[in-house]
Amino acid sequence: MGTVGEPINEEAWHWYDENIGKKNCPVVDTWWQTETGGAMISNLATVTPAKPCYATLPLPGVLPVLVDEKGKEIEGNNVSGNLCIKFPWPGILRTTYGDHERCRLNYFAAYKNLYFTGDGCFRDENGYYRITGRIDDVLNISGHRIGTAEVENAINMHEGVIESAVVGYPHDIKGQGIYAFVYAPGLNTMTGSCKQEICQTVAKVIGAIAKPDKIQFVSGLPKTRSGKIMRRILRKIAEGDMANLGDTSTLLDPAVVDEIKNGRV
Repeated sequence: MGTVGEPINEEAWHWYDENIGKKNCPVVDTWWQTETGGAMISNLATVTPAKPCYATLPLPGVLPVLVDEKGKEIEGNNVSGNLCIKFPWPGILRTTYGDHERCRLNYFAAYKNLYFTGDGCFRDENGYYRITGRIDDVLNISGHRIGTAEVENAINMHEGVIESAVVGYPHDIKGQGIYAFVYAPGLNTMTGSCKQEICQTVAKVIGAIAKPDKIQFVSGLPKTRSGKIMRRILRKIAEGDMANLGDTSTLLDPAVVDEIKNGRV
């Protein structure tokens, strides 16, 4: 059974494994991009031991590398960095139709002789790779760098939460605050205790530094037809920039954006 699009959270991974696969079907958590032309990091069914939330190991011939902001390679395990590919692979993109310079600038100019994926990544003690979210979505909270996927995973640990999306917004004291959009249809969201419980769950899983500053309960999240959450729209709403949301016509349900705008906290 495959999982693609968004980094899957641990609770969803176990539900998928137990209820759909009946613990008899390997869960293959693939990482790839349209630009890579195929899967790049993934466990191999019945070969590579699966680990919830982890794409695990690179496929044969793929050489991922983690680098810091200056492009210096981060070696060893139990480390985080920006995910790049160090060597060409069979499906590597060669240009962008009609605009070769755009291709070069977007993918090959950030770090010398590397393909920059735009994703943040953690490599564990076994060399397994976990995608932590887009670099644009890494939060800087009082000097602490926190991936949005980490906070979302913690929020989703609350038994009443189905799904969440986290973005940053300007904060006078912290630099950035954490704004969480939460889909929890089974909770009585009219009471303040729900937000408190979610914050307690995050503090338990990650630490107090990652507790959301604002929580907005929603009836759905803005997603493309392929299931990707349009965080740029949520970021604009969190920042209060309602007039510049961009094109929403590609969303599965554009109406959900107006609802989220009207419910901004």
